[in-house]
Amino acid sequence: MVAQKGPYNADFPVGTRVRVKPRGFLEEFQRSWKLHDPLKDFQFDCAGRTAKVAWLGYYFGADELYTLEGVPGIWNEPCLEIADTSDSD
Repeated sequence: MVAQKGPYNADFPVGTRVRVKPRGFLEEFQRSWKLHDPLKDFQFDCAGRTAKVAWLGYYFGADELYTLEGVPGIWNEPCLEIADTSDSD
């Protein structure tokens, strides 16, 4: 992984409030994702949680990877969505 730089353009810059997608989505993502940083089973318990993006990096193929404040794990961008401003942690 490399830190954010160059022409890469993530949907969720550091500090953006995001929501982890629902458990059903995460389970399907885990089954179908065949590349880097697959979801771990413990991440299912984070479904629906909201948090700010703490770190953003890129896998070599330019796939975005995130860590979230107070939410364990490395998150692939498809597993996240923008959170409503009314959401809280």
